[in-house]
Amino acid sequence: MNNQESNKRMVVSPKGGNRLLVVLGGGESGVGAAILGKQKGFEVLVSDKGLVAKKYKDVLLQHHINFEEGKHSENNILKASLIVKSPGIPDSVPLVVKLKEKGINVISEIEFAAKYTTANLVGITGSNGKTTTALLTQFILKNAEINSGIAGNIGDSFAKQVATQSYENYVLELSSFQLDGIVDFNSHIAILTNITPDHLDRYEDDFNQYIESKFRITKNQTASDYLIYDADDTTINAWLQKNSTKATLIPFSLEKKLAYGAFIKDNNIIININKETIQMPISTLSVKGKHNTKNAMAATMAAQLLKVRKESIKESLENFEGVEHRLEQVAKIRGVEYINDSKATNVNAAFYALECMDKNTVWILGGVDKGNDYSDLLPLVREKVKAIICLGIENDKIKQTFGNVVEMIVETAGAEEAVKVAQKLAESGEAVLLSPACASFDLFDNYEDRGRQFKQAVRNL
Repeated sequence: MNNQESNKRMVVSPKGGNRLLVVLGGGESGVGAAILGKQKGFEVLVSDKGLVAKKYKDVLLQHHINFEEGKHSENNILKASLIVKSPGIPDSVPLVVKLKEKGINVISEIEFAAKYTTANLVGITGSNGKTTTALLTQFILKNAEINSGIAGNIGDSFAKQVATQSYENYVLELSSFQLDGIVDFNSHIAILTNITPDHLDRYEDDFNQYIESKFRITKNQTASDYLIYDADDTTINAWLQKNSTKATLIPFSLEKKLAYGAFIKDNNIIININKETIQMPISTLSVKGKHNTKNAMAATMAAQLLKVRKESIKESLENFEGVEHRLEQVAKIRGVEYINDSKATNVNAAFYALECMDKNTVWILGGVDKGNDYSDLLPLVREKVKAIICLGIENDKIKQTFGNVVEMIVETAGAEEAVKVAQKLAESGEAVLLSPACASFDLFDNYEDRGRQFKQAVRNL
């Protein structure tokens, strides 16, 4: 019996007296959980303190699911037998604290959905690289005609797909917030891309709390499961030295030769697991940069464990088109390359982007600071950045950190202004890079909105 089959037997049954499921948050994950809950016999209430988007209202009405918006009716919510909480709602919110004090189970949508599927789960987490690794893994599986869906932070919610599809495998992009709400959830194959400081505002500015959150991905793994991880990541290595997991460890590295796992030799990726070796030149990868080489290693090993032929894997790695808002080539105008890396919402992601730049760069950054320490970027900025354009409301830390490193720092109030300033500063043969290193919520709806506004501004030049 696999782990998912075991989890299926631990479902909170709606049979008996109280069968009220309350879903906090009326977004993608919440509505998906509501659909699945209704399908499984729960009485469902969706409660959102803000407004529920029209597209989700329509879905709830279509499925005859009760919902409220603009408030949380505590008296009703506190009667629930089970709470499924949106990952965007912190555990510190008073209502959540009350629920837990009352002994009501508060879980994440992925925990809820996993109890109703026997599919193999490939769970992918990390500070950076989650989306690319997840999409690349799914691309390989689909090309190999492996029956699989992709969910988590991508596309339709996991719960909705469990309710409406019958996939044998799921690739799940998992944030630390989602992992905070698990109890029994387990990935047969877990991938930990890296761990660098991020979202520390959610974790009381305590990096250790964030680390523990990420490692929850291996919390319920057994000896028949696998943990694929970055062996070059000092934070991951430190945790593994002090803690144990029952899963089989499969490392990948750009810096050291490994007897088992994935490594680099003579500009070739060498992967050696389960008595099968894959070798391919780095130059044949469709995605570029050291970080993407690591993402490709992780995705390849996950695919191998799911019995995808190595010829099929190689073909997929050569043809994968990459991710919107991640080192996305927008346009080349009068000899200047414009690159959209809006998905770089933390310092480490921006580090990867700057590391990839092979020409003088006008760097656009800024937004909501999440406790950023920019000092690791100083060598790259000295080497590659000719000017900085701030794209945020509060830019003091950026100016203090880089003021003595670059000759020019300009503050702007939106994507259009930032792009126009960049056009004046960049010369033919140079690049303009949007890689904010910050969240987007001061000036934009989200990082996608920020990236699309940037791209539109470039196209309007």
